[in-house]
Order: sequence, then C-alpha cells, then structure tokens
Amino acid sequence: MPKLHRLLPPASPMPQHVNQILRRQLLWMLLLRIILYTALLGITYMLSDLRFGIILLPNSALILLLMLVYIFSIVSATALTRLHINARRFGFTQSLADTFFAGCLVYFTGISSSIFTSVFFFPIITGGLILPRRGGMIAAAASTLVYGILLFLEYKTIIPTYFSSFDFTPLQGEMELINLFAVKGLTFFLAALVSAMFGARLTSTEEVLSDTIQSFDKLSHLYKAIFDNISTGIITTSDDFIITSANTAALTIIGSPLADCIGIDIRTILPEIDLQHGTTRQATDFTKSDGTRIRIGYSHTSLHSSRPGNQADNRDPREDSILITLQDISEIEKMEHKLRQGEKMAAIGMMSAGIAHDFRNPLTAISGSAQVLATEFTSADSGANENLALTNIILRESDRLFITISDFLQFARPDIAERQWFSLLNCIEEVVQVCKANPQWPSSCRMDLEINPRIDIWADRKQFFTIMSHLLNNAIAFCPEGNERVRLRAKEITNSNNGELLRVSVEDNGPGIEKEKYEKIFEPFYTNRADGTGLGLAIVRQTVEGHRGTIEVAGSELGGAKLTLTLPYS
Repeated sequence: MPKLHRLLPPASPMPQHVNQILRRQLLWMLLLRIILYTALLGITYMLSDLRFGIILLPNSALILLLMLVYIFSIVSATALTRLHINARRFGFTQSLADTFFAGCLVYFTGISSSIFTSVFFFPIITGGLILPRRGGMIAAAASTLVYGILLFLEYKTIIPTYFSSFDFTPLQGEMELINLFAVKGLTFFLAALVSAMFGARLTSTEEVLSDTIQSFDKLSHLYKAIFDNISTGIITTSDDFIITSANTAALTIIGSPLADCIGIDIRTILPEIDLQHGTTRQATDFTKSDGTRIRIGYSHTSLHSSRPGNQADNRDPREDSILITLQDISEIEKMEHKLRQGEKMAAIGMMSAGIAHDFRNPLTAISGSAQVLATEFTSADSGANENLALTNIILRESDRLFITISDFLQFARPDIAERQWFSLLNCIEEVVQVCKANPQWPSSCRMDLEINPRIDIWADRKQFFTIMSHLLNNAIAFCPEGNERVRLRAKEITNSNNGELLRVSVEDNGPGIEKEKYEKIFEPFYTNRADGTGLGLAIVRQTVEGHRGTIEVAGSELGGAKLTLTLPYS
C-alpha cells in the first residue's frame, strides 16, 4: 500500500464543472456498491438453508464483509463531500478497493468454483465509465492479478477449512490454472476496453454539454445584463397581450414592480396603447400610481417563433410574442417645446424691432398732438367736453400701445441683470405707490404687506420693480370688484445645500388658477384678460430665471392664486 500512489496517474487540474460531475458519479458508484453487495450477500443468506452444492460464506463472515463494505463506503462518501480531495485519484482508489472486495468474496466462496466471479466486472465497468482510458484498464489489471493470486492459492490448497464440508475440488494442474487465468484475464480486459470506449464517449458528451451550458449561462447573463441596463424600456407580451417580461427601464417608466406586471394584460396598465395598427413610433399619455402624468413614446413589433428549418409551416402561432419598446418622452417634448418657443421668441424679437421703429415715432406724434388738443379743450368752454373725452381716449390707447410695445421689446430682448443690494420693503412700497397712482387701480383694494423691514434683496432693482408691478397688476385684475384683497409676504430660507434664499409671494382673493394651467399661464400670449397681451407673466418668469431663481403657482389661503418667487442671495 505505501507504493500504491505509483500505480495511480498523476493528479491534474480539472475544470470546476468537470470535477463536480465526477464527484456526483463517484457518489453514485458508492451507492451502487452498497446496493450490489447487499443484494449479493442477501441472496447468499437466503441460499444458505438450501442444498445446491455451492460454497457460501458463513454467517459471521457474511456480516463482517457486509459491515466492511458499508463502513468503507460511508467513510469514502464523507471524505468526498467534506474534504478537498482529488476526485480522479479518489476514483482510482475506489476501483482498487472494489477489486479487493470482489477478491475477498470470490476467495471465501470457492475461488474457481465461486458463483460470484462476475463481481470483478463491477470495478472494471465503473472504472471505465467514470475514469475513461485508465480507470477500466487499471481495474482490469488489478482484477486479473487478484484472480491469478487466488487461483495460485487454490492450486497450493491454501483455502478456508470449511470448503471441506462442500463438494469442492481444487485445481489439479498448472494447465487448468493457466487456462482459467487467461480466459478470465482476457474477459476482464475486453470488458475494460468496451467500458473505456463508452466512458470516453460519455465524457466527451458531458464536456460538450457542460461547455454548452456554460456558454448558454454566459449568453443568458449577458442578455439579462443588456436587457436590464438598456435605457429604453422593453416589454414582451404573448400574442394575446399578456406581459411575459419587462426590463428595469420599463418598470421605472410605468412605476410598477415586476410582480405586478407579469401575467397582466398590458392594456390594463397602458389603457391608451394601440397594438393593432402599424409599428411606427406612437405616443400616449400615462398617469403613474403616484399621480405623476408623463408622455410615453412606444413602438411594437411581432416576434414569430419558428421550428428548425426556417419554414413558414413550422411556425407555431401559440408561441408568437410582441416586443414593445417604451421611452419617457416628457423631457424630449419639453425640449421641443422650448425650441419652438425659442424660434417664436426670435421671430418676436425681429417683429419687435420693426414695431419699435415703425410704431413709436407715429405714436409719439399722435400722443403729443392729443395732449395739445386736450389742453385746448380743457381751457375751452363746456361745449368742448365731448372732444375732450375723445382726446382722452386717444391718449389712453396710445399709452396702452406704448406699454404693449415695451413688453414686446422687454420679452424679446431682455436686459442683463445688474444686481445690487437694496431694501425689499422700500422697493415694494414704491411699486404699490406707482400702482395706486394708476386711475384704474381700485380704491377699495386692501393691500397687506407682511415684510420685515430689515430684509434686503440681491437683484436688479429696475427688473425686480417690473416683476412686482406685473404680479400686482395681474393679481388685482382677478380680484372681485369692491372686495379686492392682495397680500405680499417675504421670508429668508435655507435650501438643502445650506444656501440662503429669499422667498416672496403675492396672493389674491380671486377665483384662483386651475392646476392644469399652472404652467400654461407663463407661456407668451396666453391670457384670460380682455385687455392683456399675455406677456406679463412670461416676462416675470424670464426675468426671475435670469436671476437664477424660480417661480411657482399654488392656491392661496385667501381663496385665489399664490405666485411665489425664490431668488438666491448669491
């Protein structure tokens, strides 16, 4: 035994998957060994009470051999599963051990007359299948050697004493010994050769299968990684629109977990999706579970499954599926809207320049002439009152045209903000004073200023004056007549980055603004006022954004609208 390692092939590293397959096969071999010897020795025990003239093991030897097989197999299985041992060398060792067990069984049951000689084929066949090329041959050589030694012991009559109680006749001559040795040895090696051929074929098949499984796993992981990480949402459905898979981007777009989507009709999640007509890019509105409304662009295509042969007749309609790609195009549409808005503003800028050049000079002449007429009619007798009223209309409308032209120019060509520190309360009081000086400002208006006199603002004073003027005039225009109320508040806040901000709000007690129109009111030329140009709030937002600030719309505690602008201090 100390030189046993010389008979075994050198240990060579094996791929992990091949090593695992070999370990499983060796565990099956140990189980088959236990089953085989249990069955053989069970048959021996049953035949012990009958008289067939065959040599059987005594009961004590029978139990001893069975216990030896059990203990060795259990210890081997434990070592194989718990220890990091070389599986190939372990397999050769087990084949030699099986040869030893077979030799013991044959020796104690009559050697040349034993009915269990065929047990030698167990290590030969298992060695050839599990350990091709060498396993079967080593087991065949070991079996031939062991059987030759047993025949020699029989020839020398070195046999158990209980053989005398059976009709046993030892080998009588050398030729009989050589004949039995040659026949059995040849049979053993033929069995080893056949098992080695099948074992090599089996090993080659397992390696190809293992490589195929590994390649499939890699491809599957690659597909899953691409499927999950691609930015475009992908959903697959069956031919009857039942969702079968969805990637991470699609789940993010629709705002639902995977468990809530698989097995669900996609039309229940995207009610407005059209999968019946065309495959061109389409768009639909979608409301997420949290109430967020987005715009989804989608396209779809049918995936037809086919059997090998690429023939149309091989296609199974039940296995067809639909591939749907989704993308949140809300931001894209916003960018397109801003681009169109920019183009519109460029056109307005060109138009405004023409208006300023072609309208201002005639308006100045008209306004000047009307002022002269108004002075004359004022100093004249009472019969000129009608002419005075008409002249005042000319002056009023001329002023309105001047304001409209100025709004066009200011929106199309905004001035660069020249920021400075000034008192917020003083500036707002000036705005209120100017607004109240306007004859159209209602005397019944109640103005509440909740502003700390110590608050200063970092902004362009002229532009901020314009912002507050627009906000106040816009608020008063929607207040109920005779019960106008406007409230201005200001406070200093700190954002998440510890930056200091100034928040100013203007509230009114008018009818308020619908949530659907919160963004629309800042669009150029959008207005609900008969005398409005639709540029006031657009100028406000443009100027606030020029100060790197924001403006928001909400409902007011007074019952109307609340417009809040936030400006940074730096």
